Amino acid sequence: MSAMFRSLKGRNYRIWFAGALLSNVGGWMQSTAQNWVVLTELSDNNASAVGVTMALQFAPQLLLVPFSGAVADKFDRRKVLMLTQSLLMLCAAALGVLLVTGVAELWHVYGFALALGVINSFDSTSRQAFVSDLVEGDQLTNAIALNSASFNSARLVGPAVAGLLIAAVGSGWVFMINAVSFFAVLIALVCIKPAPRELEVAPQRESQLRQLGAGFRYVRYRQDLLVIFVMVFVLGAYSMNFPIVASTMAVEFGREASDYGLLYTMLAIGSLTGALLVARRPAARMRAVIASAGGVGVVSLIAALMPTFWTFAGTLVFLGFATATLLTTANGFVQSTAAPEVRGRVIALYVAVLVGGTPLGAPLVGAAADELGARSTLFISSAAAMLAFIVGAVWLFTARKLRLHRGDGWHFAVTHVGRPGLDDDPGKQTETLTAPIDVLRRGEIVLPIESSVPQETAAVPLPTSTIRLPGRAAKDEAGE
Repeated sequence: MSAMFRSLKGRNYRIWFAGALLSNVGGWMQSTAQNWVVLTELSDNNASAVGVTMALQFAPQLLLVPFSGAVADKFDRRKVLMLTQSLLMLCAAALGVLLVTGVAELWHVYGFALALGVINSFDSTSRQAFVSDLVEGDQLTNAIALNSASFNSARLVGPAVAGLLIAAVGSGWVFMINAVSFFAVLIALVCIKPAPRELEVAPQRESQLRQLGAGFRYVRYRQDLLVIFVMVFVLGAYSMNFPIVASTMAVEFGREASDYGLLYTMLAIGSLTGALLVARRPAARMRAVIASAGGVGVVSLIAALMPTFWTFAGTLVFLGFATATLLTTANGFVQSTAAPEVRGRVIALYVAVLVGGTPLGAPLVGAAADELGARSTLFISSAAAMLAFIVGAVWLFTARKLRLHRGDGWHFAVTHVGRPGLDDDPGKQTETLTAPIDVLRRGEIVLPIESSVPQETAAVPLPTSTIRLPGRAAKDEAGE
């Protein structure tokens, strides 16, 4: 148990965790209310309107990625978060007033979603990178997993409470309560005293455009990160449209707002379990990301075939487990293996790729729900997840030079081909097949890809022009 919560030993992270948990509850309440309002109050059960709302909310995070990442690397992240959280609080209060007074229209929610997306572009990147300012390097993966656990714990409570409040007092008050919840994270930010961080100072000869592009250049030469980005883009576009799936399936089964909130709670039970299990692991591994993508595909297909509300709700536990395992592991892998000098920009790219597919996928999934029925959303989710699984599995076998061996009956073994001194004998290869590349390299280097071992936070970050780019010479790295 202590290994699961080891990062909470630090004072700063404990304060952040508590404040973020309370604020996340309010955030999930607002998200649930927003989608229910669009579907049932401001439109005539129009799933496409929910898709448009999601597209407006997530599109800015794709368009602003170079700037949000640079802000996270170049400025005090605590101050950035105090500004963004204050703006999000004001937005929630403003829409809440419109809904309570009965003057809200659909275009108001569209405008709110767009404003939310712009602010979250800077908030989400700085918030994720801020974790590395609060914990030691060897605690980073655990802290990231606990952040995900906090997020999903809030999902257990928030949607269910939102469903009850919508039925009891109306949706507008849900937004007002969320506005108050922002005080929890703002107070936490005031109390936190992170260690001073050296901010990036770019050389005079380096242009602002080149600084912004440092994250792109770094990811370009990291094959493992590219594969994760492709997988989460496909999944984010077509397999993670839970607001559309949950709201349309609730209507499909003839249920009300409280049962809609219950579906989110069932999803959160699995998500929390997955995040906590990831927190127990010492490091994030690619194999877990790939296997989880396959799990999302299988469970989505099963969910699409469920005949009753309760059997469908039960499958959401497993869908939440697979999704949380994938996202938490992928997030931990990206953050812990990225060079500290460009960590903020790499995180910004990851977030943009994850949510950037939503403007493309959400309207299409919403239109499919309108034309083909609510269950079509789950068939689309299954197909997309299996595609992501195939992409990851093919890369793992080709880039890591793996071989599949069949023994007696259904016994299979996977080995590294050409391991120095071990040939291709399954009986001699005892190390994990996705261990850090530095572990597998003994003597002659036979695996032509860069290391994915966790990177410690640098005491003094290097300027962008001297960041080590995988697979390039130092002179090429410096842009000379």
